[in-house]
Amino acid sequence: MDVREAPGPPEPSGPSERHVLSVSELTSEIRGALESRFVDIWVEGELSNCRLWNTGHVYFSLKDDRAQIKAIMYRSAVRYLKFKPEDGFHVVARGRVSVYGPKGEYQFVCEYLEPQGFGARQVAFEQLKRTLQGEGLFDAARKRALPSLPRKIGVVTSLDGAALRDIINVLRRRYPNAHLVIRPTRVQGEGAAADIARAVRDIGRVAGVDVLIVGRGGGSVEDLWAFNEEPVARAIAAAPVPVISAVGHEVDFTIADFVADLRAPTPSAAAELVVKAKDEYCTRIDRLSDRLRAAARHGVQRRRAGVQAWLARRGFGAFTARIAMRGRHAAELTHALRRNTAEQIARRERRLTRLRLRLETLDLRRRLATVRGRLVSADGRMRAADARRRQGLDGRLRTLAGRLESLSPLGVLARGYAVAWNEDRTAILRRASSVAPGDAIHVTLHEGEIDCTVSDARNH
Repeated sequence: MDVREAPGPPEPSGPSERHVLSVSELTSEIRGALESRFVDIWVEGELSNCRLWNTGHVYFSLKDDRAQIKAIMYRSAVRYLKFKPEDGFHVVARGRVSVYGPKGEYQFVCEYLEPQGFGARQVAFEQLKRTLQGEGLFDAARKRALPSLPRKIGVVTSLDGAALRDIINVLRRRYPNAHLVIRPTRVQGEGAAADIARAVRDIGRVAGVDVLIVGRGGGSVEDLWAFNEEPVARAIAAAPVPVISAVGHEVDFTIADFVADLRAPTPSAAAELVVKAKDEYCTRIDRLSDRLRAAARHGVQRRRAGVQAWLARRGFGAFTARIAMRGRHAAELTHALRRNTAEQIARRERRLTRLRLRLETLDLRRRLATVRGRLVSADGRMRAADARRRQGLDGRLRTLAGRLESLSPLGVLARGYAVAWNEDRTAILRRASSVAPGDAIHVTLHEGEIDCTVSDARNH
């Protein structure tokens, strides 16, 4: 019998053959293996433990009946979600597998999420609809009636769309004096909802706007989706004037339709609803006018029939002749009354003229004018007399001046005579004997004086 010894446990290798990893290194290698293996995968499961953190990230678990995996959706991906994740939703998620080192957990990093079997947009639509309905924004009690005759109509839509042309065509045909205030806006694409909400608020601040039409033409669900966004719904609900929602075609329903005060199936229908009240008023006025004319005609016919019945009676056989005689007598009285009235008026006018003339003679202004005229005349006469007196006195003065001039010594000197004075000018020399040769004398002429020395003196 060959008996062999059973092999024992393997001998541990030496310290130089060991490769010891730290936990971080091992976790890093596991992360690398998982992230290289599960880069872009789709996972189907049920949402559980959904939580939205203050950071904006959403944490949840994906599970089925045999397993579950923790997952995270970062804020950069959450903002593209069309619905709010809730526990129990059956979803399909796209993302990658990674490892969260601090806890040693592997997790699914979700980049896209959509409900399985129920579109994400539909889920978002139902969620927002449920929320706004819970706040009472769909209540019929808060719906406002359209103004009877709007003077200024606001329109929020795209300038390039057919909706604006349809609205303008309808209003131009049925309400040409309407005043339109158009706020252009984008109606589809990224950021369209915020633009529409801003446009609604801008129109609400325009003074005098009575009603507002918000809408666009038809399109796909994606094209109309901006009108299912919460900012648009809340802007419409807060509008200070009644709002008509006119989005797409008749089969298209949006959140804006539920929040608005009135839904129109198309933009053209919205314009017709705005002017509907005016048409109703015009129709009612025409109907009342017809009734009034008919009632007047009926009344006249009834009274005419009554008159004919009275005339057919026996007592009214000569009624027409009596009426004619009465009419003639009335005409004569009327003529006499007019003549008498004319005579009284003429008499009173003559009396009035006399009184006016008398009153004019007593008029203080007239009397003052007369006195003023007399004063002016007297002033003229006085001025003339004064002028004549001045003229006479002036002539007399000139005569006396001439006489005085002829008697003046200066006048004598002017005729060529001179006056001789002694040396000290104390005496006029009248005789030659009063001076002696060698004496100094002064001779006064008509113009100037002469100092002289006597050379000889002879008496004649």
